[in-house]
Amino acid sequence: MIKKWRASGRRPGAAALAAGVPLAALVASVPAVVQAGPAAASTSARDAVPRRADFGLRRGANLDRPLRALGQRLTRSGVQALINGSGQRHLAGGCAAAAKVPAGARTYCFDKKDSATRKWYPQGVTTVSDAAVDGEWGAGRPILVSWHNDGAVRVTFVNPDRRTYRHVLLVYPAMRNGRVSYSDIDLHAGGIAWFGDKLYVADTRAGLREFDMRQIYDLAGRNGSTKHAEWVGLHGGKYYGHGYRYVMPQTGSWQYAHGWAGAKCAGHGAPRVSWMSVDRTTRGPSLIAGEYCKEQEPRGRVATWPLRNGTGLVAGSGGVAYPSWVAGLPGDRVQGGVRAHGHWWFTQSHGTARGTMLQADQRGHGWRHLSKRTISYGPEDLSCYRAQNRVWTVAEDSGKRALWGLHAPQCRW
Repeated sequence: MIKKWRASGRRPGAAALAAGVPLAALVASVPAVVQAGPAAASTSARDAVPRRADFGLRRGANLDRPLRALGQRLTRSGVQALINGSGQRHLAGGCAAAAKVPAGARTYCFDKKDSATRKWYPQGVTTVSDAAVDGEWGAGRPILVSWHNDGAVRVTFVNPDRRTYRHVLLVYPAMRNGRVSYSDIDLHAGGIAWFGDKLYVADTRAGLREFDMRQIYDLAGRNGSTKHAEWVGLHGGKYYGHGYRYVMPQTGSWQYAHGWAGAKCAGHGAPRVSWMSVDRTTRGPSLIAGEYCKEQEPRGRVATWPLRNGTGLVAGSGGVAYPSWVAGLPGDRVQGGVRAHGHWWFTQSHGTARGTMLQADQRGHGWRHLSKRTISYGPEDLSCYRAQNRVWTVAEDSGKRALWGLHAPQCRW
């Protein structure tokens, strides 16, 4: 992964402090699947079952006041305007070979500028299949991708039906001298999960950030401006967003109930949540989040929380949302993970070499039938798109960048 540890290991920026606390051409061949026996797939003796209490999440700071004020000043928009309006970028072709996307995968390529940029790196992936039970959002079926640079986050709304996409800047709202403004959000944004109107974004050391699809603002409307790419927030009576037309303010957060996670994986205490996904194949939908941990660090952990339709995450006893299931991961350097019908997929990075996809079946707090295959360079976050029977990820590397979905029979209704 590019810049993973430099970006996610530093102290959060001002926006984080204000919040509260403390992922055409086909490759010539694909390596065969390697099966590991039950013993190799089982959790080893050194990997004890993680503590559910370490994953407790509590509501963060209330942002109602600046959000109300922002709604009075700017023109509210929505997902349909984003994915169907004019002025969008166009998906391109030809990236599958460079990224070494597996044969048979469906691939979308960003335009030349976004494919080559070293300022922005794509990370998180979520789809309309996560958002809605029927996999539909009005007249569109979007796929979302989060990107980070050294101090900001944007989310790309991809419209596969029109082969277009648009970037939206994520911002943190705040009152300043009696007036509402907003600032950049300094996060790695390694994982995102869209559920109903909620968009959850991984905040590595603090927990989760929450956004609302009903609170997206069009800076081409009243009091906004799409000029001055260096400006963000309120300047001289106008609101700016680094030249982007749309901004999406944070509406809330879920923070670790027992303090921040450390700068490195510890195997205990609050987790360093790096990736996220949604499982809609369980009796009740689940939010999934897990860690990215290096080889020499303790094995990373994964947890699932129950989600409630129309509400999302819900706090339980003592105002804390605790996970329903936790486990140690079946490998290190995990960049993304998703589950459907008890079957798991994980992406694993290997620096400048091609990545790996691990697959396993869940067994209690461990794994069985573990297998692996070589996939694209730089694979990131994962999402199960049930209507397509595909698991989607994004290859992050500049010049080897692609949004792609691999056929996955278990990813189904």
